[in-house]
Amino acid sequence: MPQEFAMRAIAHIRSDFAGKFGVPRQSGLVEDLEALVVFEPEFRNPAALRGLEGFSHIWLLWVFHQAARETWSPTVRPPRLGGNARLGVFATRSPFRPNPIALSAVALAGVEETKEHGTVLRVRGADLVDGTPILDIKPYLPYADCRPGALGGFAAAPAGETLAVECPPELWERVPPGRREALRAVLALDPRPRYQEDPERVYGFGFAGLEVRFSVEGDVLRVREILGGTGS
Repeated sequence: MPQEFAMRAIAHIRSDFAGKFGVPRQSGLVEDLEALVVFEPEFRNPAALRGLEGFSHIWLLWVFHQAARETWSPTVRPPRLGGNARLGVFATRSPFRPNPIALSAVALAGVEETKEHGTVLRVRGADLVDGTPILDIKPYLPYADCRPGALGGFAAAPAGETLAVECPPELWERVPPGRREALRAVLALDPRPRYQEDPERVYGFGFAGLEVRFSVEGDVLRVREILGGTGS
């Protein structure tokens, strides 16, 4: 018998990504990316986080809120396979699912008290768009969540950096110093859709309040413009 369960967001992420384009395809690929988990007012109770500071990593369960659909397909085209091969949706982490639920393992950089939002979590390596609703938070347990002998199927190895990034120094100056390495790593991972190889095309995405525009030829990514920001 079909069942439905009502859920609500307990928190939202505050990240440097204004949209889906540019976001790493998995969590942990860019550890220099920092984000905040900001709880909804009714969940801003420090007691709910008691003991969490003893864990180095946590699981975020969240919603693909920008990809929710009323229908679903049993097969999808994973970017890892170039967008050409179809696999079963339950064999992938595609956002286009019967229930648009995702999970990410992120490093817990701190449990902090703020005047504006109460207690927040500072995390690293998150692959979430700014404003993404979070349904739950769970501690990462190394003895249970890490399986050294596990098989990774078609995604057995991480998709590491594939591009050399070239950017004029005057453009880097527009990026806050603490975010430059994170942006470089995001670009080196090749944020383009896998099926696009046009060296003349200029791509762009929002990052930390900036608009970053680039093109790719061969294995070199060239930053063309960075709009906004002063580097401070």
